[in-house]
Amino acid sequence: MNKQAIVADTKQMVKDKLMNEGTGHDWYHIERVWKMASKLADKEQANSFIVELAALLHDLIDDKLVKDKGQAVQEVEYWLEGAGVSSSDADRIMDIIQSISFKGGNGRKLTSLEAQIVQDADRLDAIGAIGIARCFAYAGSKGNLLFDPELSVREEMTEKEYREGPSSAVHHFYEKLLKLKERMNTDTAKELAEERHAFMEDYLMQFFEEWEG
Repeated sequence: MNKQAIVADTKQMVKDKLMNEGTGHDWYHIERVWKMASKLADKEQANSFIVELAALLHDLIDDKLVKDKGQAVQEVEYWLEGAGVSSSDADRIMDIIQSISFKGGNGRKLTSLEAQIVQDADRLDAIGAIGIARCFAYAGSKGNLLFDPELSVREEMTEKEYREGPSSAVHHFYEKLLKLKERMNTDTAKELAEERHAFMEDYLMQFFEEWEG
């Protein structure tokens, strides 16, 4: 099977799996990340096949979405093998999707341009207008409040604390989203992040004005 066909088949498989996912990690999130990653790969002259497949598959092993991460990893590996992806390409793709997550800010140092690009594309979708909408969708899906003034912002967290500790949608801006602009890898993503970051800051100013009444 040629590379375009592998990407097309993978796209359809992920779309079928995540179409009605309700936490802001649905198919449309994947599609935006995939399109952005493809643009960045073109601009940065990266391996577009690796980037596209990693972008399409990156949330299928996310512990926010799957009960058994080990099994999810195995399923993605089987998919790549069955699709005819070479073992060396499959290894690179698996390394990317297992290393790009934020997880309390303690992510691994990325070793390839392709990993940096997929991470940038994913993080760009977490900020700006779409990022704000996704933040509240995720908080709602977890039963968290819009904002809890009794809680303090958590600076240092383990992965478990980040996932399971008490928080609110607005706290998530300070614990993760506002940190992402400084953590972009590529120059293109850094430029795009500026405007989206500023939009979030403006939004929070308006939010607290209205909160105070």
